[in-house]
Amino acid sequence: MGIALTVSMRYEKIDNPWISHRWALDEVMVDIGQFNHLLDQPVFLLDQIQGCQIESEELDQRWLFKGFSLNLFADESEGYFLNITSEKPCWFVMWRLEETDLFLDGQIAVPHRVMLSYNEAARLLDGGEQVDQYPIDPLIFASVKQFVDENYRPEVKKRHRPESFKGAARGVQKTGEVKS
Repeated sequence: MGIALTVSMRYEKIDNPWISHRWALDEVMVDIGQFNHLLDQPVFLLDQIQGCQIESEELDQRWLFKGFSLNLFADESEGYFLNITSEKPCWFVMWRLEETDLFLDGQIAVPHRVMLSYNEAARLLDGGEQVDQYPIDPLIFASVKQFVDENYRPEVKKRHRPESFKGAARGVQKTGEVKS
């Protein structure tokens, strides 16, 4: 598929005695070049990810990050199926705090992966990564649904009979020896 994506993150100041601010996923957008003029001189670079501040107000800032693409893979089709059949289908964005001199505390939230697979997001969460959700666009939803319809084949569940239903042959191997 290879659709270009842009992610926006929000830096919000908080009136709290223990923390001064927080980072939050703001938006996931299809990138058709509408942000190119903003990133002529990127402020933040990490591998192929480019970022710049696009809004700054007294209590928060908004940062834009480019360099992501949506690619769908047949072996992740179960994860896409679980996402699109959920109550609230969404993008999953994995992000990390990266070291920078752009802020007094020396860190900026940088998205690293944008995905639609529920299973992939769960694996990242299990690995201790920060993963946030953003509602999926209806056009992307339709494309993913078509991909799932074409590629997802649920595994046939095999019923395993309990030992007690195997009769007198339970615990006996084919050679005639009894299992210990």
